[in-house]
Amino acid sequence: MKCSACQHDNETGGKFCSNCGSPLLAKCANCGSILKPGSKFCAECGAPTVAIRSVAPPLARRAVDYTPKHLADKILQSRSALEGERKQVTVLFADVKGSMELAEQLDPEEWHSILERFFAI
Repeated sequence: MKCSACQHDNETGGKFCSNCGSPLLAKCANCGSILKPGSKFCAECGAPTVAIRSVAPPLARRAVDYTPKHLADKILQSRSALEGERKQVTVLFADVKGSMELAEQLDPEEWHSILERFFAI
């Protein structure tokens, strides 16, 4: 059976896509009966299936689900981190003349050590 969400070909008899986890059997929003794949109308009640979602929406991940607890606590305690703040800053972009041509000729480690000397200055 082909998944309507990711078009993966699944083995017959499965209830969820083995590739994306979406339900393979869509239900009619009007009467709840199971729809055949590709149906434009429900065979039981005749309701259009255009507005019917057969794909489960992806689970929303909250920042606290993947942020280390100590860091999440620190962020939550700092009101300005949550609200943001406006600052006037000056930014300087600088380039070393001929640096790209030189970088192409050097090994990455050699180029890194040269740049470290610039950063030290």
